Amino acid sequence: MGVVTAVCRNEEYTFTKPVRESITLLEGLGVEGDVHQGVTVKHRSRVAADPTQPNLRQVHLMHAELFDELRGKGFALAPGEIGENVTTRGIDLLGLPTGTLLHLGPQAVVEVTGLRNPCVQIDGFSKGLLKEVVSKGANGELIRRAGIMSVVLVGGVVSPGDEIRVVLPPEPHKPLEKV
Repeated sequence: MGVVTAVCRNEEYTFTKPVRESITLLEGLGVEGDVHQGVTVKHRSRVAADPTQPNLRQVHLMHAELFDELRGKGFALAPGEIGENVTTRGIDLLGLPTGTLLHLGPQAVVEVTGLRNPCVQIDGFSKGLLKEVVSKGANGELIRRAGIMSVVLVGGVVSPGDEIRVVLPPEPHKPLEKV
């Protein structure tokens, strides 16, 4: 099991999201009061491409272990600063397959839809950060490490300290792709 270390939301389009005492997840919509809440896409680039696309990015989860690693490389990051809603510890988020269910606290459940595909705004926050969270693998494939995206299946309040229970989908597992 893992644990929620921080929760964040923002009503406005800014790169960062303020840390909150709790957030409320709404079934099929996302984080109550967050700018990315909704059934259809809310990220500006996706809205510009096709505003009718389903919102597969309702809740963004980031692993605190990445912050630890990046701190060792000179990047001082705190929860919410690169736009996540839920900061976790103790779960290999990037290693989960598509369709994994994450039970956040006593009630909320999200389904993992894919990897966050960070944009150049991340370098505006901290120069060189994009290169740290998106790199090329041995075969030239892109490796994305800026967290995962999910949709809300069951709503509920999520707070720091809440346990996270992982339920894997039936095999064969499908690796995460960018959403």
